Amino acid sequence: MDDGLARDLFDNRPATASQVPEAQHVSPRIHHKRGGGMPYELHRGDVAEAYETWPTPDVIMSDGAYGVRGFVGDTVDAEGLTEWYRPHVEAWTRRAHPGTVLWFWNTEVGWATVHALLVENGWDYVQTVVWDKGIAHVAGNVNGKTIRRFPVVTEVVVLYQRRLTMPSAGEMLPVQKWMRAEWQRAGLALNRANEACGVRNAATRKYLTQDWLWYWPPAEMMQRLVDYANEHGDPSGWPYYSLDGTRPVTGKEWATMRYRWNHVHGLTNVWQHGALRSSERIRGGGERSAPRTHNPTEASAAHLNQKPLELMRRLINAVTEPEDVLWEPFGGTASGSVAAVEGGRAAYAAEMQDRFADIAEKRLAEAAQWEVSGLPK
Repeated sequence: MDDGLARDLFDNRPATASQVPEAQHVSPRIHHKRGGGMPYELHRGDVAEAYETWPTPDVIMSDGAYGVRGFVGDTVDAEGLTEWYRPHVEAWTRRAHPGTVLWFWNTEVGWATVHALLVENGWDYVQTVVWDKGIAHVAGNVNGKTIRRFPVVTEVVVLYQRRLTMPSAGEMLPVQKWMRAEWQRAGLALNRANEACGVRNAATRKYLTQDWLWYWPPAEMMQRLVDYANEHGDPSGWPYYSLDGTRPVTGKEWATMRYRWNHVHGLTNVWQHGALRSSERIRGGGERSAPRTHNPTEASAAHLNQKPLELMRRLINAVTEPEDVLWEPFGGTASGSVAAVEGGRAAYAAEMQDRFADIAEKRLAEAAQWEVSGLPK
């Protein structure tokens, strides 16, 4: 996604990774350039040390604490999740641009607990995707009288977008209200939006309406509305549709304000995919992968929360294009970053535990080779 005014006005981000002195890019970070193209980076340590050096993200793939003692440092229940996530959400908010999206993995109650924190920090809910692992995920001897509930075979991943507000006459307005307010501030009749866009009546009812039928103006139509308002509007109020009060927004800048969406027909928000038991599942060496695991063997999972690459590919492909930037702050085995690198995106991951970082490093190196050589995934 292009840098520009649209990004700069909506964040307080520091220099991007390319502008940070090279001394800050030494160990514990591992870099790789694919044929001179986009990088991936693995930070071995606390992601809080890396946030300010990573380039601005187009998508953040969060798969951190669930409140189930799933790793060293996880909380024991959902109640502690808000404070666990708070410094991370604040960092994401500080570094995001207007079109940045967040995919937030968790249990149902874990997500519900953290939702208010995300809203507080300017992240708006878009939708929930349910991962249905199927009946095979239920132990055959589950005791219904003991659990007193339906067996759980799901996880959720929830999509959030940045909340956008725009300046108009000294106040910040949601985009839908801003579109109409700026047109009226220019002293123009609402129906003149149709003339600006070269249509009979679609512009007024789509782009200036205040009801649920409102449409986000495409870049071409936004450029026409902006040009018309600034050419025919009251000269004393110039500029109209400005993000910084000095000049009007351009169509190109406008296009970066909204997150990408690459639709796949037939793909709904409920995904049937078994839990990993195939060769994709990485096995451990008999070490405990989490406080709640007991007596693991070499056949036990190396990481309790490894996600299927197929699901990660769907999430990433839906909201990004090649060369976009993905953050995976709680890397684990780095499934999100692996899927990103395979697809020609730049991936920035962090992992605190050396054994998981070793796995992530190996997988990322293999994914980079696949991306260059075109070998089957």
